Amino acid sequence: MKDEVWKMKFKIVKRKIKDIPVLEIVDKTKVDHKLPLVIYYHGWQTSKELVLTQGRKLASQGFRVCLPDAPNHGERHQNVSSVISLTFWNSVQGNLAEYEYLRDHYVSQGITSNLFVGGVSMGGITTCALLTHHTEITAAASIMGEPSPLHFRMRTIERATERQIKLPSDYGDLLSWQDRYDLAENPETLAGRPLYIWHGTEDYKIPIESVQTFVKKNQNQAHGARIQFEIGTNEGHLVQIPIMDKVAQFFAENKTLDSSKLDI
Repeated sequence: MKDEVWKMKFKIVKRKIKDIPVLEIVDKTKVDHKLPLVIYYHGWQTSKELVLTQGRKLASQGFRVCLPDAPNHGERHQNVSSVISLTFWNSVQGNLAEYEYLRDHYVSQGITSNLFVGGVSMGGITTCALLTHHTEITAAASIMGEPSPLHFRMRTIERATERQIKLPSDYGDLLSWQDRYDLAENPETLAGRPLYIWHGTEDYKIPIESVQTFVKKNQNQAHGARIQFEIGTNEGHLVQIPIMDKVAQFFAENKTLDSSKLDI
């Protein structure tokens, strides 16, 4: 019954922007209105359909929502490379490269008032990385993400060493783009924009410690004054419905914010 109610209220369109498969969600009464846009990224080895509930919750707050499939995922599924994390980072970098195609598609149609970005897990990593380069993003939400790709890479190398898994000798150079997309290394690029972070204390896939360090170092600085950090006590690497509601509420509270006029 609930799914039928959602279908009655929202227009959900499956389309491709360039070659990027997306789901677009918008209130049926506001299809042609100029609305704030949220681009929301899914996690590793999932797909856009797995964040559809979050998308509906955002649309119910008056947003137009774009849910893209990451490279190697969903409609673009590819087998995972035998080189540890290679497909993962290729997917993140692909999200970063394709972001402007998504942004420009909606901006060029004149149906976007301001722009927001969010994501879960790999999508949270994508979100934090985008903040380092795109000042047009008004506010963002990283759920179970990682602001430091460099720290994540270091953990990958440590795990590979422990398990005696061979990595390319130039592994760091192959991923050298991460230096400039690391929000922990470039925190001033946050520039006072609102950033909602949620992370569970028992997350074994992306441990919370690096996230806590980032928040502690930056929350009391001007550029990080609008970081909202919520800890999920005894929570693992899983997003529950109440967290989705909080994400939607966070974006709703910042819906009319003009990032170009933030007082930092």
